[in-house]
Amino acid sequence: MSADTDQTRTRSAATSVTKAVVPAAGLGTRFLPATKATPKEMLPIVDKPAIQYVLEEAVAARLRDVLMITGRSKRSIEDHFDRAYELEEALEAKGDRERLRSVRESSDLAQVHYVRQGEPRGLGHAVLCAEAHVGDNPFAVLLGDDLIDNSGLLSRMIEVRERHGGSVVALMEVEPEQVSLYGCAGIEPTDEEDVVTVTDLVEKPAPEQAPSRWAIIGRYVCDPAVFPILHETPPGRGGEIQLTDALRELARRKPEDGGTVRGVLFRGRRYDTGNKADYIRTVVDFACRRPDLAAELLPWLREFVERQEARPSPSTARGAASR
Repeated sequence: MSADTDQTRTRSAATSVTKAVVPAAGLGTRFLPATKATPKEMLPIVDKPAIQYVLEEAVAARLRDVLMITGRSKRSIEDHFDRAYELEEALEAKGDRERLRSVRESSDLAQVHYVRQGEPRGLGHAVLCAEAHVGDNPFAVLLGDDLIDNSGLLSRMIEVRERHGGSVVALMEVEPEQVSLYGCAGIEPTDEEDVVTVTDLVEKPAPEQAPSRWAIIGRYVCDPAVFPILHETPPGRGGEIQLTDALRELARRKPEDGGTVRGVLFRGRRYDTGNKADYIRTVVDFACRRPDLAAELLPWLREFVERQEARPSPSTARGAASR
């Protein structure tokens, strides 16, 4: 084998995305008191914790080497993706093959590793905690409370990275009043309809200061050049180290320095399970897709909606009471 061939293979391996990082160290304060002792990522979507859907998405994109960034009181995440021998033996003794399969499914998904983020210092700091595991390789980042409908989004992002290099973010168009909830991107079109070049990134801008209505959602493919930048990135909005700020710097750099950022435009369904109302919508949506639940649940939902629509509105009821 020639030296040139060796070098070509080395370069090829360096551009392959094989690792996923899942930050799951947040305190989940929006769901207190439920998250006082239960990680928000472990809240069930029907009968499966939200974070398992995230891991399944990584595996569907052929990423079976997964690093979870956890924190205190997150031990149940590790337990969920570990074997539960006593439970498995009890189910096997009962001949309950279906539940046994579902219990083993989570521990057989991927090779899952864990590292703790000692204190909540932002998404950028959480990603920095993955540096030793990731090394000099590109890697995907999947936020633990963002569920993406089965769309192949992550696979498409990896394809864009492996073709062009640099980093890739998932972008979704949001309403003007929502841009302050996200990192928003300035973009330029490319020859590919669903791919844009990112020219600027602003974390949670005021609507009048947003470079566009295209917001970053919880999927990234990062070049390892992001790590030295994160080391030098000062705390930004909210006093946290923002991944958005580091990606903004990468967008300004040349490709040979690990720079350029592209965006994949996502027009599918995304569920923010870190938001109470969207969490409830997610549970209802997923339940209605289940053949074992839909036949019973859908008629009840229709009756429930009809009853709600027949009730007087709170303002009407208050007005009647005052009279």
